[in-house]
Amino acid sequence: MADRKHRGRTGRSGGGRAAKQVERSAPVTKGVPYITRKVPYFEVLDEEGLSLIENNAETILQEIGVEFRGDTEALQIWKTAGADIDGERVRIPKGLCKKQIQDSAPTEFTQHARNPERNVRIGGKNMVLVPAYGSPFVRDLEKGRRYATLEDFQNFVKLAYSTPYLHHSGGTICEPVDLPVNKRHFDMVYTHMRYSDKPFMGSVTAPGRAQDTVDMAKVLFGEEFVQNNTVITSLINANSPLVWDATMIGALKVYAINNQACVVSPFCIAGAMSPVTVAATASQLYAEALAGMAFAQLVNPGAPVIFGTFSSSMSMQSGAPTFGTPEPQLVLYIVAALARRLGVPFRSGGGLNSGKIADAQAAYEAANTLQHAMLAGVNFMLHTAGWLEGGLSMGYEKFIMDIDQAGMIHEFLNGVDLSKNGQALDAIREVGPGQHFLGCDHTRANFETAFFRSSVADNNSFEQWEADGGLDTTQRANKIWKKMLNDYEMPPIDPAVDEALLAFIRRRKESFPDANY
Repeated sequence: MADRKHRGRTGRSGGGRAAKQVERSAPVTKGVPYITRKVPYFEVLDEEGLSLIENNAETILQEIGVEFRGDTEALQIWKTAGADIDGERVRIPKGLCKKQIQDSAPTEFTQHARNPERNVRIGGKNMVLVPAYGSPFVRDLEKGRRYATLEDFQNFVKLAYSTPYLHHSGGTICEPVDLPVNKRHFDMVYTHMRYSDKPFMGSVTAPGRAQDTVDMAKVLFGEEFVQNNTVITSLINANSPLVWDATMIGALKVYAINNQACVVSPFCIAGAMSPVTVAATASQLYAEALAGMAFAQLVNPGAPVIFGTFSSSMSMQSGAPTFGTPEPQLVLYIVAALARRLGVPFRSGGGLNSGKIADAQAAYEAANTLQHAMLAGVNFMLHTAGWLEGGLSMGYEKFIMDIDQAGMIHEFLNGVDLSKNGQALDAIREVGPGQHFLGCDHTRANFETAFFRSSVADNNSFEQWEADGGLDTTQRANKIWKKMLNDYEMPPIDPAVDEALLAFIRRRKESFPDANY
């Protein structure tokens, strides 16, 4: 699909099998800049079911409405567009949101990286894998759970840069709590710009911080380039149920005005922030997202938006969110199909889990959500790697386990090779009945590329595993991330641009006092 009108931009040291396994996991920064899927989507609802959800969402918008809090300008924009305004409640006539979005929002767009080879295409049959986002804590095998620092933030940016299986540097990979709240965005955005050359996300915690992100991007890319191209994608969350607050509205306006992309994403824990049923949650999510995406188009027709969702079930015993369960996956499939019908890119999924450490629970819940997101057709998968503890912790070992899963997603979405080599009739002729394929020409020719090779899993015999130290998955992942950081090489940058960025940061930080809000 092309852009719509109004948009032109688109084990043991010293050797052994364990040591060799770690060596294979050394940083590899080459690879495809994003995935283009070659397998069909999995659908859970037919035309009648999807139409029902769409109509319910439109009914919610018209009869119940959505609140746009703390922003009189937003209310005036909606009034001018034809919505009914009652205080901060905005009731939107059926069809208005959909028309605004389909008239101008791009079906696909390109987010440019400072290294053009790493540009990503968001939407259509493309999938962009992005690290986890927003954790105040980090965890590793030796130090356990602790508050994140700028060093941790830099480490995760380096790790994301060093793997070919993540296409994007992400945003607030973890919160560097050793920096003032009102100034840490400078250091986070700069880290993405300097320690990686992949695309990145911007700050959304205040409109001014969003503007700082745009201004830093102008230093990095050039003002004219930023005016005409998307170089930032940022996460704008609804305050479910049915509220858009001033902070998110303000950040969205900044990015939309500057033609930068926003992931417009409701955040629902079913049973607390939406009804407990799948159909009702999907309807509410769609209504909230429609209002946010349409508002972006009212602010600036053609501004790129991504229909985002984040939903989880809830423990009815404790009230805690639960992940890897069937119901949110059904919601995911429904809203992915709705995004395709609407004609905008879709964000959801990731390695979501409630595990406190990188254990079996964390692994199977994460694998479950990753697989469903892949099959549903997510275009921008935030939280691909590192997520622990319902998003409260970013795990070093978990990050490595998740990028291994991301590698499997790459392989699966390549689909089935139907070439002459894929059919391998000559190999079957050569071997014939009752023999084996171990030494045939076809096996030798495809030896290095035939199957996905995990950097984390151990597939040796018990005796070999024991001789290599008897390490479990977490221990192997621990060795891998340490080696990746040790081998990391910073991508080059124009020294003049780097100095200009640092000068901008110094100037802005000196212009107002530190504050932890």
